[in-house]
Amino acid sequence: MNIANTITSIRILLIPLFMFFLLDCRLSYSKLIAAAIFIVAAITDSLDGYIARSKKIVTNFGKFLDPLADKLLITAALVGLVELNKISSWIAMIIIGREFIVTGLRMVAAAEGVVISANIWGKLKTISQIVAIVLLLVDNYPFEFLNFPLDQIALWIAVTLTIYSGFDYIKANWKIIDFTNK
Repeated sequence: MNIANTITSIRILLIPLFMFFLLDCRLSYSKLIAAAIFIVAAITDSLDGYIARSKKIVTNFGKFLDPLADKLLITAALVGLVELNKISSWIAMIIIGREFIVTGLRMVAAAEGVVISANIWGKLKTISQIVAIVLLLVDNYPFEFLNFPLDQIALWIAVTLTIYSGFDYIKANWKIIDFTNK
């Protein structure tokens, strides 16, 4: 196991710790600890990929584990935010559902020997989700003092980019799942 895969594995191991501080810890500042853990885990997403590419240590295990770690982290955060009544369950389902669709499409493509890389819309979607989640985790701090709902605006941007990137992804790769040509 190389350093990039180790970092990805650490991201997965941070998820239960994140969930503990988000939902079960009785400390008065536990939500801030959860937000800090989430931020560290989100940063490792860029770090592991950069290290793997720059050191030329990209592995099949990393190609499998990295997107899985990303989806687990975002899903855990969304489930926690639903439980805390900070977002509606339908918002979480749109975001999680898009991930299932894209993952399924990638699996079909892989079976056909095709690798589908993330495009700019997928990257913007991920960034917008992370920003929205962090703002929701910290109760819109410091924007709450300005009575400016940046957390809600960021959430709507994330949902919009999630939907758009999902449709764009399907449209760009429709030939892989076009049932009329098989």
